[in-house]
Amino acid sequence: MKSTLLYTLTGIFAFIGTYFLNLTASNFEQYLAVVAVVFMDGFFGIWAGTKTEGFITNKAIKVVKTLMVWIFILTGILMIEKGFEGTSWLSETVVAPFIAFQMVSVLKNAERAGFIKNELLTIILQKIDNHKAKKDE
Repeated sequence: MKSTLLYTLTGIFAFIGTYFLNLTASNFEQYLAVVAVVFMDGFFGIWAGTKTEGFITNKAIKVVKTLMVWIFILTGILMIEKGFEGTSWLSETVVAPFIAFQMVSVLKNAERAGFIKNELLTIILQKIDNHKAKKDE
């Protein structure tokens, strides 16, 4: 009885593991894009924050939280795309704006950290900050 349960559980976990392995392997570019923009934003954000207010652990851990949330969102979207015909547009519709906003945040944080010295970029990023500050209030 115990061996039958063990074989059943092993089969179930092997099926689930194989499913997610195939899902991530066939869409690794999307996963890599999400990981790259989150870590770029986190790197420059932590660097800029360290220069202004010192290293804050909660803000550094927020990078990992953000990454995990977007990995779960992307996985769910890809599962929907794989399960339902005609939904191949879903990941581009949801994840592409996230990537674009993260890249703007990367540029903003890189400028704050002192890596980018461009007057036009500074003006644009200041306007984004003003809009963001009004939204947060």
